[in-house]
Amino acid sequence: MPIKLPADLPAYTVLSREGVMVMDEALAERQDIRPLKIGLLNLMPKKIQTETQFARLIGATPLQIEFHLIRMTEHETKNTAAEHMEAFYRPFADVAASGETFDGLVITGAPIEHLPFEEVTYWDELTRVFDWTQTHVHSTFGVCWGGMAMIHHFHGVPKHLLSAKAFGCYRHALCAPESPLLRGFSDDMVIPVSRWTEMRRDEIEAHEGLRVLVDSPEVGPCLVEDPAHRALYIFNHLEYDSGTLKEEYDRDAVKGEPIAVPRNYYPGDDPTKKPQNRWRSHAHLLYGNWISEIYLTTPFDMGEIGRRSTDLRR
Repeated sequence: MPIKLPADLPAYTVLSREGVMVMDEALAERQDIRPLKIGLLNLMPKKIQTETQFARLIGATPLQIEFHLIRMTEHETKNTAAEHMEAFYRPFADVAASGETFDGLVITGAPIEHLPFEEVTYWDELTRVFDWTQTHVHSTFGVCWGGMAMIHHFHGVPKHLLSAKAFGCYRHALCAPESPLLRGFSDDMVIPVSRWTEMRRDEIEAHEGLRVLVDSPEVGPCLVEDPAHRALYIFNHLEYDSGTLKEEYDRDAVKGEPIAVPRNYYPGDDPTKKPQNRWRSHAHLLYGNWISEIYLTTPFDMGEIGRRSTDLRR
């Protein structure tokens, strides 16, 4: 089954060209099933690039997905046209006021990791989003800074500034290969990393119920499960396109900012060569497994979302 997107959303054309199954509203209405309703709270500056990356992964499963784009209410982006935001995004305040529920929600990262959480201009509203997920979302996926912010809000886990940016493709290993979220995973894998902060495994595991699923000896924990809050936190970027790290490197190099060549990304670490994508299959596995778990555990009656046991398997 395809992902349902507005026919004039840029991602619709991009994903159709790639062979991803997409459908518009008219075709979706002809299918007599309940699609999964997945929201994307997009905190990244490049909204169109980010929404396409996540729609690509979420739309690759055999299930019909309704994809909803959400933004912070007062924060205005400077990198995406106002017309695009007006046409495709709803402010969180409107979503919350509607009382609607979601089978899943992805909360993206944001390039503000150098700031203490409480100094982020929209922090108060974001904490309301986190609390709202507990009554209106069946499963929430916090990504990079979004995941760090969420685990900090619910558990007080601190983030730590790194002396140098973790930037490149790093090997990771499974800590819980029996988890259904890791179904089909290799024993180890390469995952893109781009961050100035980290969260530490011992501080995460000090909180009862939190479980590290994927870890790296070089850049620390990557994927954390929080069953009590029906949440997953990933601190790295399986959703990245093949060229995303290159774009970040080229941007900073042009600005003259100190930036190292992303590790283990270009063949021979030579930035004149074309980077190779060695994480795409695991990206599809992870998000496909997440969607599958939602499908198996979410109530058919969306009015029941948030009222059942916090264990997704009950």
